[in-house]
Amino acid sequence: MSLLHRIEHAGDALAWHGDMPTLGRYTAGIAGEKFFREIMENGKFLGTICPSCDLVYTPPRLYCEQCFAQLEEWVEVPTTGIVETFTIVHLDMDGNRLPEPRVMAFVHIDDTDGGFVHFLGDVEPEEICIGMPVEAVFKEPGERQGSILDIAHFRPR
Repeated sequence: MSLLHRIEHAGDALAWHGDMPTLGRYTAGIAGEKFFREIMENGKFLGTICPSCDLVYTPPRLYCEQCFAQLEEWVEVPTTGIVETFTIVHLDMDGNRLPEPRVMAFVHIDDTDGGFVHFLGDVEPEEICIGMPVEAVFKEPGERQGSILDIAHFRPR
């Protein structure tokens, strides 16, 4: 099969079989660093606004994904949102059963054009639904380290 061959089934895709031990590190970048610092220091979310497209990016970006304009206006955005989708996780990354299932959701942040995947808490899995309003629950200020995990979870509001 050549690289130009049309793939009709997932099993037809050219794939590397086996293990490749690699290590990597993802950096937050300028926008991410400012976003995480605001969470750590003030328990607030920031976004950036595209003046051309009128989009509010959360997490913030330095360039608009639609028109590639440089984004220089930073605004505080709500720490509330809506569950757009969710899943109940029973296994850890190594395939081991978790002591208790965890709920992960994509939360669309209110008044923005973005959101992120995070844990849901303070709710029973059978009570969760698409469209459920939620709010961020932050760790105590002394426990925050400047990461997405400074948000303990989102809970129903």
